[in-house]
Amino acid sequence: MTDKRQLLLALLGFLLLHLPSAASQSFIGINYGDVADNLPPPSATARLLQSTTISKVRLYGTDPDVVSAFAGTSISLLLGAANGDIANLASSPAAASAWVAAHLPASSSPAINAVSVGNEVLFADATLASQLVPAMQNLYAALPPNSSIKVSTVNAMDVLAQSDPPSSGAFKPELSTALDPLLAFLSKTGSPFLINPYPYFAYLSDPRPETLAFCLFQPNAGRPDAGSGLTYTNMFDAQVDAVRAALDAKGYKDVEIVVAETGWPHKGDTDEAGATPENARAFVSGLVSHLKSMAGTPRAPGKPVDTYIFAVYDEDLKPGKASERYFGLFQISPLAEMYPTGLLKNGTAGLAMAPAPAPASPAPAQMPMPGQQPQVTPAQPGLAAAGPSGLCTPGTATVKGTAGGCSRPSAAVSSRTFAVTPIIAGFWFIALQMLI
Repeated sequence: MTDKRQLLLALLGFLLLHLPSAASQSFIGINYGDVADNLPPPSATARLLQSTTISKVRLYGTDPDVVSAFAGTSISLLLGAANGDIANLASSPAAASAWVAAHLPASSSPAINAVSVGNEVLFADATLASQLVPAMQNLYAALPPNSSIKVSTVNAMDVLAQSDPPSSGAFKPELSTALDPLLAFLSKTGSPFLINPYPYFAYLSDPRPETLAFCLFQPNAGRPDAGSGLTYTNMFDAQVDAVRAALDAKGYKDVEIVVAETGWPHKGDTDEAGATPENARAFVSGLVSHLKSMAGTPRAPGKPVDTYIFAVYDEDLKPGKASERYFGLFQISPLAEMYPTGLLKNGTAGLAMAPAPAPASPAPAQMPMPGQQPQVTPAQPGLAAAGPSGLCTPGTATVKGTAGGCSRPSAAVSSRTFAVTPIIAGFWFIALQMLI
């Protein structure tokens, strides 16, 4: 009987590991911007996101109404301190303490997982860039004792001097004055390097069919990296691993990467190649499937990268190219998916499919030369409008408070849900036979 029970337990373990999960995915988040005049109340957005497997939300500020809407949920928040706050935060520990008291929830709900100080500050003026790490240090020191909140800043892919092939990834030397203290701070505090990789903009710089397939997680020949011997089958992995190579080259193998933004517009101007509902669906559903597979990247297999997808809604007040206003995954009225994303929990009902908007006719205009690093990122909602001491060597992080391919997500979710029944029935049949 003991042997039978052991086998029964083994079968149960296998079943639990292979059943589809309706639970939130700890590594999938979303950006919640508000540069719009037609958004639903924050409470409705919180309920919407609870019907998905999204577990993290990045805000571009600290709006108390938005923050409080997530109280009582299992969704944690990444808050934003604006570029305009940096000088004040850097000025004194008291200023940072005041910011923490004013903007962090007094209770433990909603959970705050991180604060991003500024947005793409390394490309701001030199004075602001020089104040970044002092501001982060003061803010980190102002957090409650034993706090698990991380303090970081969001960077554009333009921090890289080169990224192709991924193994050649390297930071721009001219950024070292501000970047080196930043990396030392992240290493010391165990905070992540936040980066905004956008395969969409890589495609704009090289709008060939094979590049589109590579960017959309569709079948392709793959791109070998002679420097590492690895082969890449999608642009997202290639961009993330280029950042990983740059961090490793600096000696910061201990600093984790978090993707603060990535997405694909479902509509754009006529000269914005690839901004269509079909491509947006392929990218987002392919990305979600890739993350859920736990495959990781070729350079770091088996470890999915924490990723915030851009964005919850379209933002109709954003300036710039039309695509800037059409990155939303959910339409507003009725509240529904723009297209199948693979993010809805198993069995979730009540979120109708939004009719696909008419795609603009893509006709590439003046594009950067193939292979160039794209120099543009989406306008940031609520733009995080945006001397170091005691920094430790790479790999010596300290803990605060202590010393010193395309998928069809909707159909897949449905089929996996129905497939559970025979699996469970089969398991219990085997179990009963073993116990008789």
